[in-house]
Amino acid sequence: MALIEVRGLRKSFGDHEVLKGIDLAVEERQVVCVIGPSGCGKSTLLRCLTRLVEPTGGAVLLDGVDVTRGDADIRLARERFVTVFQAFNLFPHLTAEDNISLPLRRVLRVPREEAAARARETLARVGLAEKAAAYPGQLSGGQQQRVAIARAIAMRPKAVLFDEPTSALDPELTGEVLRVMRELARSGMTMVVVTHEMGFAREVADRVVFMDAGRVVEEGPPAQVLVEPREPRTREFLRRHLGRAAEG
Repeated sequence: MALIEVRGLRKSFGDHEVLKGIDLAVEERQVVCVIGPSGCGKSTLLRCLTRLVEPTGGAVLLDGVDVTRGDADIRLARERFVTVFQAFNLFPHLTAEDNISLPLRRVLRVPREEAAARARETLARVGLAEKAAAYPGQLSGGQQQRVAIARAIAMRPKAVLFDEPTSALDPELTGEVLRVMRELARSGMTMVVVTHEMGFAREVADRVVFMDAGRVVEEGPPAQVLVEPREPRTREFLRRHLGRAAEG
């Protein structure tokens, strides 16, 4: 049984259908990267997984539980399938350690000392042990995103969902975050990553999913989708995207 299974997922905003029947399965310990042009529905798909955006139709099963059912415990699903966003969403008045330990105490009811210890442990894991007492305003964008990743993995989730985690960062800071994500992948963390970082997808992903206009156009191993894509639309996207990257 797949850890994450999406069946015929649809989402409309008014008359605009953003997702047009998405099917997707993610096995435990897999890294799946979702790529595609802006506006194709990538982020909407990710947000529908934990009903941060309510699907219009279809089903999402997380660890065998249909979270689209009306009686689903969506709070529990969000504890086990944690999202890291483009914006860091840190509390500016709390230190890095407290930004991580607060949800452990409030959501998981972890005792204060244990939560603080887990926060320090995960900060060390993302290379920020020395920043435990720093406030977000004292950290670079890359450091803030690494704190957000530490906050996610401190929850000890079944999977981490990344919604374009580096798109707000400059190239140097992007490298910091991608290094942490590579290490998470090597450790066996199940990850679904919406990204425009083709090099990361090629290196780390078990599968790459190319979306366009609300549909999955092509999916498969990185060597197939990114190097020898079968679909003309995939080839066109990669040609344009890689061309822009070379210009930059």
